[in-house]
Amino acid sequence: MQSAPPGLWKSRGSRAGVLPSRLLGVDLHGADLHGVRLGLLLAEGRRRLLRAMALEAERRRLFLWLPVLMGVGILLYFTADREPALWAPLTGLTLAGGFALLLRNRRLAPAICLGIAAVFAGFAAASWRTTTIAAPMLERPRVGQLSGFVESVEARDAGARLVVLVTGIAGVEAERQPRRVRVNIRAGSISPGDHISAVARLLPPPGPARPGGYDFGRDAFFRGIGAVGNIPGKISLTPPPHPPPFTLAIAVMIDRARNALTQRIASIGGGQAGAMAAALVTGKRGLITETTNTDLRAAGIYHIVSISGLHMVLAAGTIFWIVRALLALSLTLASHWPIKKLAALAAMAGATGYCIFSGSDVATVRSLIMTLMMLGAILVDRSALSMRNLALAAMIVLLREPDALLGPSFQMSFGAVAALIAFAERWENRDRPAPPTPLPWPIRPIWIAASGIVITTLLATAATAPFGAYHFQTFNLFGLLGNALALPFVSLFVMPAAVFGVLAYPFGLDWPAWWLMGFASDMVLRLAHWVATIDHSTLVVVAFGPAALGCFAASLLWITLWTTKLRWLAILPLATGVAVAAKPERPDILIERDGSGIAVRGADERLLVAGRPSRFVLQQWLIADGDGRSPDDATLRQGVICDQLGCVIRTKDGRSVAYARDRLAIIEDCRRADIVITPIPWTAGCNARLIERTALIRDGATSLFGQRGGWRSQSADLSATERPWNRRRPEVAPLPPRPAPQSLPDDATDAAVESLQ
Repeated sequence: MQSAPPGLWKSRGSRAGVLPSRLLGVDLHGADLHGVRLGLLLAEGRRRLLRAMALEAERRRLFLWLPVLMGVGILLYFTADREPALWAPLTGLTLAGGFALLLRNRRLAPAICLGIAAVFAGFAAASWRTTTIAAPMLERPRVGQLSGFVESVEARDAGARLVVLVTGIAGVEAERQPRRVRVNIRAGSISPGDHISAVARLLPPPGPARPGGYDFGRDAFFRGIGAVGNIPGKISLTPPPHPPPFTLAIAVMIDRARNALTQRIASIGGGQAGAMAAALVTGKRGLITETTNTDLRAAGIYHIVSISGLHMVLAAGTIFWIVRALLALSLTLASHWPIKKLAALAAMAGATGYCIFSGSDVATVRSLIMTLMMLGAILVDRSALSMRNLALAAMIVLLREPDALLGPSFQMSFGAVAALIAFAERWENRDRPAPPTPLPWPIRPIWIAASGIVITTLLATAATAPFGAYHFQTFNLFGLLGNALALPFVSLFVMPAAVFGVLAYPFGLDWPAWWLMGFASDMVLRLAHWVATIDHSTLVVVAFGPAALGCFAASLLWITLWTTKLRWLAILPLATGVAVAAKPERPDILIERDGSGIAVRGADERLLVAGRPSRFVLQQWLIADGDGRSPDDATLRQGVICDQLGCVIRTKDGRSVAYARDRLAIIEDCRRADIVITPIPWTAGCNARLIERTALIRDGATSLFGQRGGWRSQSADLSATERPWNRRRPEVAPLPPRPAPQSLPDDATDAAVESLQ
């Protein structure tokens, strides 16, 4: 770059003429020198940016953005308001790939074309998966005879949970029957593979409890579940109408073995420690009580009971270490055979078996793919821990399960691993070597291990905190302490004992391993309970929208995928995300999907409840509002005026919200209230804003935001969207409204309304 003459910044006029007419594209004749300075700075910034991008391309870091662009295509698919045609993204993918091949000798064109192809690939993968797994979903609640093959049985505290492959539902045509249903039973000795028949109460998979909340219906669709419910009575074993499919026979055999091993581990381990030990081996978590789950969440270690990357790496690592150590005992094998690669093959086989036996859950399969990529790198003499392997694993997962991108498991697991690998890369490429540790030998390994746990926990917590706050509206302040105390027991005792127990199980010599697992798991649970009892161990945060989450995700990707100083630009989306999340838009009124209850923001900015919303829905409302109160808290109904006909609540701006449980109350409230909400179908006119059962069945859970001159509504189930996971809502025939009784005088009506207010 051409330098400016000396003294340029000391004089505005005398030396301006010695400058060339244009410098770096900036016209200097007659220009204000402040503008010149800005032009020079912008030109220098542009030069450094291009240099950094060229260096990133030279280091082949652009490849890491392909799964990110695939994710963009998946998000575009899920934002469509109707089901797209599959041929459209496939055509775009073909054209973009063809142009990338034709323009391969150009400088930037191939990279741009490959990026566009990745977007189309993600879109096409999502569309293809929806097409291949699409199955009917129950359209309305039903009570009738259910028959089908039991695919899996999960024991619980009270009864069990069954997944049934449907062969018949009374009153539902064969072409409209769900493929699978999930039902709870209170008692009964049902085994996988049985063909059962019983009277069941079934309903469509429910939508979000609030607009923007977790969509259970969409998740159930991609798991192949078309209805949920329970069987309150007797279950009969009946002859099947046809032989079970071959795939069902394999799944039944695996599930029976899992159930048998679960009961053995739980009985030997004892209590909740045994239940936790069984969950780590077989993936069956039904025996773990909600109290234990609450303690584990508060301590920030709930990920321990969900078979994911930690367990897969520990299991594969234990097998890798054992096999390699045994092979190294032979001098001949160690000298003439690649024992490291043989150990990697054994670890890959063991990890695959662990995934299959533990139920092949979505998170477990993703962890298996990541582990296989890491071990496969050893076979081809590459670094096992590299961002490139992580990107390949992400692309495989997104092509296989595009819908996983929307869930917390994918986001948190890949976010944590990306942060850890990025830190490892920075540490290996640091300019100065690490200072020697001035500690004696017995203490040095302990110090190194403790430092590693603390650093990795900090990195993983920082990377996953935004995703946890978005999906669960909680942040565990003492998660670092919980992980630092619990992970040594899991790494050194629980998982190695699990490997030895599985190997010894066929010989009947497995009880010492399960006893050790139970003992170590009990220590973990004690630590979790202690951390959970610390004040403010769980911080409830107000739910923020996807825009803030997108900023947080972009910041994490930017700082982990780049290696030059370009990564520090991640502060821009991070600051934007913090600013957006710090001022979330909280609704003034929340209405349950069937109108059974409402929550209204009162004068103190906290929610007040009327009606009888389900405990689960009310808990979701409170957590999303950043409210740590229990659904049983008495303050939720203080200031709510109710009688047998309904309730009235005043909003923070003084407007009256009426919740009517009777038709007479609807007539009265329509005259006096600002808004009337009722679980009763209603077609007659109303002077106030009216939300009744027919609209709620159509739109699902609804939020209202007060604004000048009225209300703005937001629905959980947008009736305009036509997607396979959105159940078809039947037309509800409202009952004819009763006219206002002529014998009731106006002054009596006024007195009744005023008493409610």
